[in-house]
Amino acid sequence: MNKSLVIVFVKNIKLGRVKTRLAKTIGDFGAFEVYTELVKITEKATAQLDVDKRIYFSNTVVNSQWENTYKTTQRGADLGERMCNAFQEGFDEGYEKIVLIGSDLPDISSTHINNGLKALAQSEVVFGPAEDGGYYLVGMSKMNADIFKNKPWSEPNLLEETLQELQNKAVSVRTLAILNDIDTYEDLIASDFYKSNIKLQEKIQQLND
Repeated sequence: MNKSLVIVFVKNIKLGRVKTRLAKTIGDFGAFEVYTELVKITEKATAQLDVDKRIYFSNTVVNSQWENTYKTTQRGADLGERMCNAFQEGFDEGYEKIVLIGSDLPDISSTHINNGLKALAQSEVVFGPAEDGGYYLVGMSKMNADIFKNKPWSEPNLLEETLQELQNKAVSVRTLAILNDIDTYEDLIASDFYKSNIKLQEKIQQLND
């Protein structure tokens, strides 16, 4: 068995349920189109990885995505508990290096994910910092459930608070390159992902005319 595992958290792509902050500006249909494109980018990035992968959908498994890959659903009351459970399942099954990513990163690539796995050869924990103060990737070489407990999810001090706690406990940590996810209209129009995707621009323009 490959001792490395990549976990992808995916929201089921349902109208009105994805990218709700973005939808306030470009509408539910526009947000739906953006998230659909972001999931495609994530799928492409993970397809290039020569490690085991597990896809955790928010509600129900979608068989048309990530074909021939292990798929299941997230379990837990909040994001922290859901991530914790996913990691625990991986370690319980014998994986030694596990990284977890979301699915709303326009610039994610297999290189970022591989760098996360490589960092775990020298550290117990790795984070990929997001520009909004959270993180787009978290990885561990052994289970550390405290990372996910009592944290300010979706707040700008999430990563800072988590790093401080790990430092206080003398846990070794590495960080990767900073990336920006797409949460707001400002994030969207500033991204190369949007600037270079003429079809997406046209769709959103049509939806909002």
